[in-house]
Formats: sequence, structure tokens, C-alpha cells
Amino acid sequence: MEILRLEDMTAEKLIFFSKEWDNKEEVIEHLSKALEREGLVTDQKQFIEAVYEREAISATGLEHGLAIPHGKSKAVKKAGFAVARLEKPIATWESVVAGNEVDLVFLLAIPEAEAGSTHLELLAELSTRLMDKTFFNQLRNATNTKDFMDALSYIPVRETVTHSDKHLVAITACAAGIAHTYMSAEALEQAALELGIKIRIEKQGANGIENRLTQAEIDAADGVIFATDIAPKGKDRFVGKPYIQRRVAEPLRRAKEMVQEVYDKPDGVIAGEKAEATQDGEKKQSVFSQINQGILTGISYMIPVIVAGGLMLGIGQLGAGAFGLAKNIAEPQFATDPNELIVIFHYLVLYGTMIMKFMYPVFAAFLAYSIADRPGIAPGFIGGAFAAGLHFTFWAEEGVASGFFGALVLGIAAGFIAKFLNENIHLHKNLQAMKPMFLIPGITVLLIFFLNFYLVDPVFGGLNQWIQDWVTAHKDSSTLVLTTIIACLTAFDLGGPVNKAAGAVAIGLAADHIFPLTPRVLSIVIPPIGIGLATIIDKFVVRRRVFDENQRVTGMTSLVLGFIAIGEGAIPFMLRNPIITISINMAGATIGSLVAVTLGAVQWYPLPAIWGWPLVENFWAYALGIISGVAFIAFGNIFARYYLIKRKEKQDKADLIAKNS
Repeated sequence: MEILRLEDMTAEKLIFFSKEWDNKEEVIEHLSKALEREGLVTDQKQFIEAVYEREAISATGLEHGLAIPHGKSKAVKKAGFAVARLEKPIATWESVVAGNEVDLVFLLAIPEAEAGSTHLELLAELSTRLMDKTFFNQLRNATNTKDFMDALSYIPVRETVTHSDKHLVAITACAAGIAHTYMSAEALEQAALELGIKIRIEKQGANGIENRLTQAEIDAADGVIFATDIAPKGKDRFVGKPYIQRRVAEPLRRAKEMVQEVYDKPDGVIAGEKAEATQDGEKKQSVFSQINQGILTGISYMIPVIVAGGLMLGIGQLGAGAFGLAKNIAEPQFATDPNELIVIFHYLVLYGTMIMKFMYPVFAAFLAYSIADRPGIAPGFIGGAFAAGLHFTFWAEEGVASGFFGALVLGIAAGFIAKFLNENIHLHKNLQAMKPMFLIPGITVLLIFFLNFYLVDPVFGGLNQWIQDWVTAHKDSSTLVLTTIIACLTAFDLGGPVNKAAGAVAIGLAADHIFPLTPRVLSIVIPPIGIGLATIIDKFVVRRRVFDENQRVTGMTSLVLGFIAIGEGAIPFMLRNPIITISINMAGATIGSLVAVTLGAVQWYPLPAIWGWPLVENFWAYALGIISGVAFIAFGNIFARYYLIKRKEKQDKADLIAKNS
């Protein structure tokens, strides 16, 4: 096997000794500049952004003064690393071990498209070797750059337990799939060696799955350790095995305890893909954690539905706009128009509207799937269909849908009901097929029906109906009061039943020429544009990303859809943080609408999209209203999320200190 040469991944000009850099930002700035100077990085600014995105996920400070920040970016031309030995340790570098004062920093640079290459293997090798005390001490004792380069060439001798009655398997995986994945694996191997326990570890990193466990190894194992920050792949392979689930960085500070916990106090036993808690063990995840993970999963599967539906609506409306028909192209008479293009645009708008109807069913289905695995999909989808109001369509009844609150409640209920039934129904082996195909879906969807019939529709549908009636009753209020009411309710659920109730009243008032649609049309576009803008400018406002990579992609979609008056692009943010997002949306829409209306903006036509803006009277006031509302929502979301991140980091640090004291 070819020996991996770490010294080929760096150069003496990338190694810095006795530097008086006072904080993490200064270290990253200098090391990234050196990487750019040596041709490994083409755009220092873009690379630093990638590094801070990774910093926002979890701490890169480790223990014994070591930190390994890293970034995967298109700006990296060639994989490699730069090193800093600091004169004065940095106590404020976020670390997995409390009290770690960083004075040795490796900054890793990885090309975004590089996976499975020798370069990435070398970076994984560096992460692993740093866990070897001899290798680490040689780096510490180097007095100049040449000695440091020589120390990098040291190959640690790795011992393994060959004969033991005890045998464990493990999976390590971090969000970036680089440093922590390999260092955690090495820490577990060393701990198992000291305890005389055989262990085989599968690493699910940027290279894909490495050292894949065979089914024979899994079957022979006494238990399994999941040290992961993301959902491990192939968890169903471990059915029946005792397990523990921890963060990927946990082995770096308590690997021995983790190995022993598998035997002495496991979290549970893998059943299907779910954990069945043992009597003395603790559950793998709290109910809140399962719900939160489920919401994120549901959002990730829902986003393509929103994008697809928004794209079809946008194409149809843009095309119809060329014929001056954007506002009424969905009306039935255009299905038989002699112009074939108008017919196509008509059906594209209807097609986009139909796709949007499946937004909540898909969300609820995969929310339930995250909690209960496959048994949750069908009942979750059906619960989401109730939330979207599809039952009123199929039953030819009048009613107001429960909207996103209904999707949340029914999706969560479907997941936990299906999970409970899967774990507690026990049949003879000859009847096992009845459980997933008949009993679980049958019982769960029946309970979902009663839950929706007696609770969700009456409560959330009734609430939406009450709001609609209340808006109608206050349609004769003063201009500013009516503007506030329409703006708040339009922004409340971004195209949901409350939004539609406000729209029905607003359009009726405009049709009678009583009150213009200005607050209505403004409040459709302000929230999605504001949230989309927030995901772009957060790094400039608070000097770090407060939205993760998936949210930034969603944010760009929301921004684009906002300009064509499709508010649903911002729904994923609302589902993930409903209190924050709804409150800020309503406030921003109200501010923007009041500014525009007070300054004299008037829009009588139901054309909130950008092509309707030329029809606005006093467009400068209208534009100022949009700018005011969008700015409030963008900055409000950034600062609110920044506060929550800092509070969590502070709490995590306090918990670590308390645990180690």
C-alpha cells in the first residue's frame, strides 16, 4: 500500500511559528491569505466564507491546544493545508473540550468537487494522525519549519486488538465529512485498544462510505456506536443491536466512556430504523429533537414541490402577461381560447396551482417518515392532504383548510402513532407481513381522521374561519387600521387560508372601489423577498452565516418567487421557526404597507408581481414601502437567528464546563 505523504500537502511557506495573532478571525485571515499566495486558493474571500460556514455548524477547536478549521469551496484550486503555531493561546476559540486554549491551528482547504481523490484521503490521514500522541508531540517540539515538515513525514504505528471476546462496530460522520469524521474514528479505535475490545469503524465522510462494515461484522458485534451529526446511512443493517447515539465530536473527549456505555448503559436497541429504549437506558432523542429533525426533513422534501409549482406559475403568468392577461389567465374561458399559447399558459398556471396543493402532503409525509420511517409516510401524506383542504374538494363541501399548523400537528401525530404501533404490535412470524401492510397504516389513518375531524379542522380551520369573519366585520375601519389588518393577515401564512381570507375581503373592497389593494399586494411580495435577502446578506451584517447551506438555496428560491408574487417560497422558514418568522413577516408587511399607503401609493389591480408595478400610482412611495418592509424582515431574521445561535453556543459551553467540573 502506498504511503500517504502529508508533507506534500503543504509547504514551508505555509507554516508559521510564534505568531502573535490574537483571535480566530485573524488566524484564518492570515492562513487563507498564505494559501491564496501559494496558489492553493484562487479567491481568499470566497474560501473564508466556506470556512465560517463550517464554523457555524460545530466547534473546530478540539483539545490540547489544537484546532482544525476547514472549508470546502470552489475557490480551492488544490487541496492542502496551512499551519500556525501561536505565541499566545486563544481562549475564545470554540472547542469541543471546555477550557481548550488554541495555539496550534491547521487550516484545511478542500476543492468543492473533490471527493474520493488522493488529496482528500491525505487530509483525512492528517486528521487521523493528529490523534496519535507521538506524531502530535513531534509537531509540538519542532523548532522551525524544516523540523515541522520532517515531523509530518512520521507514520504512526497503529495497533489493533486481534483476539477478544468483545467486539463493537461504529459509524462516524460529521456535517462536512472531513476532520471530525476521521478524528472521532481514531479516538474510538484508541479507546477500544486500551480496553482490549475489537472495533471496526465505518466512516461516512466526504469520500463517501469508507471501511464499509460487512453484515458478518455487524452480526458478530455486541453493539454499535453512532458518533454522527447527520443521519447515518444504512442504519437498518443494525436491527437488534444495542446502541448509543452521540455527536461526532463526543469521542474526542470521552471515547472510553462511550465504548463502555454500549455494554453498561445503551440508549436502546435498534428496531427497524428506530430505537426502542431499554429500561435503564435513555432514549436516543428527546421528543422535541425528533420533531425538530422531522420538520427539517419535511422541509427538505417540500422545497422541490414549492420550486416546481412556483416555476410553472411563473412561466404561465409571465407568458400571459405578454397578452395582458396575467391577472385572469386562470379563468375557465381561456382553456378554449383560439390562441394555443394562451391555452398553454392557462394550463401552466392551473398546473402550478395543483402542484402547490401537494406542498403540505409532502411535508407531513416526510415529517412522519423521519419519526417513524416508512410506516409514517402514508398517514403523514393523508394528514397533509387534510391540512391542504383537499378533503373539502373531494367531498364537495365548503370549508377552510387548517394550513401549515394542521400540517405540523397531523404530520407529527402520524409519525408518533405509526412509530408506537410499529414498536408495540407483535405478531407471529407467519403474520408479520400484516403489520406494515395492513395494521399500521389502517389504524394510523383512522386515528388521523378522528384527530382532524374533532381537533385540527375545528381548531385551526375554525380559527382561520374566525379570522376571515373578523376581517369582513372590520372592512369599514379607518385606512391605517384596515391597512394593518390586511397586511398582517396576508403575511400570516403566505398563501394559506388566512392569506386567502384577507385576499377575498381586500379584492371585494377594491372591486367596489372602497379601498385599494395596496397593502394586499405589498404584503404578498415583501415577506419572500425579505427572507431571501436575509440569506444573502447575513454574513455582511453579523460577520457569520446564520442560515445553513440548504436555507440559502431556499432563500434564493424565495427571493426569485417573491418578485413574481409567489409567497410560498418562504414557507420552509415559517415551518422551521414559526414564531420568529410569522411575527417578523407580519411586522415587516405592516411597516411596508403603512409607509406606502401613508405616502400615497395606490394599486387597484390584483397584480403584486413585478410586471404589475407600472400600474401603481405614486410608484416611488410603493417602492419605498417595499424597501422598508423587506429591510425590516431581512435584518429582523438575521438578528433573531444570530441571537439564538449565540445563546445556544453559550449554553453548550456552559453544559460542557458543568459536565467536566
